[in-house]
Amino acid sequence: MEESKVTPQAPSRARREFLRTATRVGAGASLLTLLPSGAWAAGSDAPEKKEVRIGFIPLTDCASVVMAAEMGFDKKYGIKIVPTKEASWASVRDKLVNGEIDAAHVLYGLIYGVQAGIGGPKKDMSVLMSLNNNGQAITLANKLKEQGVVDGAGLKKLIAGKGSAAEFTFAQTFPTGTHAMWLYYWLAAHDINPMKDVKVITVPPPQMVANMRVGNMDGYCVGEPWNNRAIIDRIGFTAVTTQDIWPDHPEKVLGTSAEWVAKHPNTARAMTAAILEAGRWIDASLVNRRKTAETIAQKSYVNTDTDVILERMLGRYSNGLGKSWDDKNHMKFFNDGAANFPYLSDGMWFMTQHRRWGLLKDDPDYLAVARKVNRTDIYRDAAGMAGVAVPKSEMRSHTLIDGIAWDGKDPKKYAGTFRVRA
Repeated sequence: MEESKVTPQAPSRARREFLRTATRVGAGASLLTLLPSGAWAAGSDAPEKKEVRIGFIPLTDCASVVMAAEMGFDKKYGIKIVPTKEASWASVRDKLVNGEIDAAHVLYGLIYGVQAGIGGPKKDMSVLMSLNNNGQAITLANKLKEQGVVDGAGLKKLIAGKGSAAEFTFAQTFPTGTHAMWLYYWLAAHDINPMKDVKVITVPPPQMVANMRVGNMDGYCVGEPWNNRAIIDRIGFTAVTTQDIWPDHPEKVLGTSAEWVAKHPNTARAMTAAILEAGRWIDASLVNRRKTAETIAQKSYVNTDTDVILERMLGRYSNGLGKSWDDKNHMKFFNDGAANFPYLSDGMWFMTQHRRWGLLKDDPDYLAVARKVNRTDIYRDAAGMAGVAVPKSEMRSHTLIDGIAWDGKDPKKYAGTFRVRA
């Protein structure tokens, strides 16, 4: 499996001399040193909106949005980021659509669902950047362990043994979102049809542990720290991490409406650059990751114990079954810029899975939709401002847990390849 190579590339809008200057100076330079006034730009390039409200759900991967505000990376680009805590992904969707928030830490597949008019209202949307790769998991309840289930193969055996009397319930966080797709993909890889063999419900991330504690579901897929929390609380165990389903998979994005970007293009670039810098800072050292965990653990953000967040943020995993390991594919917020580029193939993949599971009734023009939604132009400008490398290609390839390769070249064929489908 080849990982995408990244190389420095100039911003797409050559007319912005200050962007070209920032790129030449490189990643270690501050635009504040280039512009004595202290603003990141002036005149027509100045942010149209100085205060930006960014919604987030209490999850570890909201970290770069939070730290952009907490560490002052936003000020460097002439804006103030105001993180706003939301109760559910449905709330995030609705507030993005009606303009109550400017942008959001949001599920990749949610943005594409709104674009297509599935899982809620239809509206043209934009993905400005990827916020992170990896770092989610599928947690199974301890009652399954007591029945001999420790992995997907064991779950398949248990369900098959129950026959038509099987009543197993699994939770995801939003019908078109990443967690639903990881859950479905993993179940299907073990010959379990999520649409027929089990019941699937939607539960907001912070409520997963409480719902499993009272027996409302047998398993769930969610972001951290709510998988590790289940282990610490001794109510569940990790059956699989999502990086084992797809190494360096796309996860949350910085999403907004296309209408908002059209009205505030300079603000969109400034916001993206600030969060890029925050992601780079988080990934720069273990000390920075620890400080990040301490910050986002606070009540105003994730509201849990620092250690619950920190362990897996540092890549130190235990599965609740006696196995511990250091995971090289733990949550990445920057990875030399490779974690942040809004690859067209990533957006297309979510559409193939929406088609696979009957959420999309017909095959869209996958590439055209991805080009419309994933604002690689905005990202390239922001990367130039922050001195961040960009990939040579807008596509990337990986092989997933079932051995099937995805490269974005023939999405219609790929979507129709799967034997287990709706």
